[in-house]
Amino acid sequence: MPNHHITDNLESLLEILPSKITQALSEAGDKADLIEVVLDLGRVPTARFTNYEAELSTEEVKRDEIDYVVKHIGKFDDDNRAGIERTLHRIAAIRNRTGDVVGLTCRIGRAVYGTTEIIRDLIESEKSLLFLGRPGVGKTTMLREAARILAESKRVVIVDTSNEIGGDGDVPHPAIGKARRMQVAAPSLQHEVMIEAVENHNPEVIVIDEIGRELEALAARTIAERGVQLIGTAHGNNLENLLINPTLSDLIGGIESVTLSDEEARRRGTQKTVLERRSHPTFHVLIEIQTRDRLAIHEDVASAVDSVVRGGLLVPEIRSREENGEIKIQKSPVPPKLAKPQPSHREGRQQSGYQAPILQKEQSRANLQKINIFSYGIARNRLEKAAEQLKVPIEIQKRIQDADMVVTLKHHYRANPKSIMTAEETGLPIYVLRSNTAQRMERFLRDIFNIVDKSLSQDEEMALQQAQGAIQTVLSGEHWVELPPAKAHIRRLQHQMAQQANLASHSYGKDPNRRVRILGE
Repeated sequence: MPNHHITDNLESLLEILPSKITQALSEAGDKADLIEVVLDLGRVPTARFTNYEAELSTEEVKRDEIDYVVKHIGKFDDDNRAGIERTLHRIAAIRNRTGDVVGLTCRIGRAVYGTTEIIRDLIESEKSLLFLGRPGVGKTTMLREAARILAESKRVVIVDTSNEIGGDGDVPHPAIGKARRMQVAAPSLQHEVMIEAVENHNPEVIVIDEIGRELEALAARTIAERGVQLIGTAHGNNLENLLINPTLSDLIGGIESVTLSDEEARRRGTQKTVLERRSHPTFHVLIEIQTRDRLAIHEDVASAVDSVVRGGLLVPEIRSREENGEIKIQKSPVPPKLAKPQPSHREGRQQSGYQAPILQKEQSRANLQKINIFSYGIARNRLEKAAEQLKVPIEIQKRIQDADMVVTLKHHYRANPKSIMTAEETGLPIYVLRSNTAQRMERFLRDIFNIVDKSLSQDEEMALQQAQGAIQTVLSGEHWVELPPAKAHIRRLQHQMAQQANLASHSYGKDPNRRVRILGE
């Protein structure tokens, strides 16, 4: 692990384990990769390493061996966790119906210095950060390091419910630096200690591990509204998991059902009942820890939630640490639009060299230039049939290197497969379709070839041409251009054209004089 200094106090854990287990561990593998030791009554002891598991003995664990470990550790609290004083190790118990300990999970606690260099700018930005990730991926380690860094210049208080951040005992582990630590008598009281920390100790930063209950989420919002920076972790792997969790969704603003007026529903092109973000998020930035060296970052949680509830795609910033220690940052591109597909790599109209599209006439399609398409998860036969019906020249390529663009489906794009990653790294446009229907295919091809629907009347065609001219005028420096009144379905197309050019647009007035105004920066 490049540029990382690790302190694990492993000797302290080995001292409380039976001697045969300790000896077997020294022969089982690299102790630096050891995650936890599992002792279950009547089963063989097991060691879990980073990439594999190993049995430590052919003999089953006996009652006296479990009792030996329990005798040499601290007292178990209400969530059946104990520790070893002045270390970060955690011993969790499994009990039978009468309360006797019949299993132990001895997790190795390590203080890893240097893990937060990849997000140090965010930690020091005074924004509230929320970490998500699967168990064992390093959330608490990163939380501990963040507390130490911030404590060098700010008043930091850690609300340490299970003693995982500061370790067991009255004196916290040196890994938290100058940060102060408040222990919690019982997990159900965590929210009360969070409020107490703010009211009694005047912190500038509160650090919380494992926000998992509704009262804790409410306490976090109360703290944030008092102007205190929050650094915390929550149960869940990603933003979408958190959004559908009714207990914790308030951390990122929550969602609620809203009924729109008929006019607004027509303007948006949606149903009257839609989902909207309920309130401002408690945390400004959400960090998904995918692996110890790869993070997905949503720097604007409010915008990310809005994108999800409106059917858009989450395209986070990706930060990774290479083997040589170099930190690579892949900035989040503008996410593709669903109803009107858009390249995911567009970075603003000036950088992308956007030009207002020229709508193709029926008779001029023979002169269209062929487009090479790499399809991922798309029904190839439907795409080819749609191209044949529209008389547009496409060729579906088997290799992404031979393609001019990539087209895929929404759920495939979210999964971020290797093909999509390759396209983003090489700057290929990526178009995302909501579904695999022939209608979506045809709409996609009309968009990329800029073909006017032949069902449009001459007046409607003229309205779209006027929108093109307005877009070009605004791109040339005009503050705004107002278009003539148009019907609702034409205004919707004009709004989509503005979005395609990365411009804002709004509708004004009442029918039949309602019109679109296209705005510059």
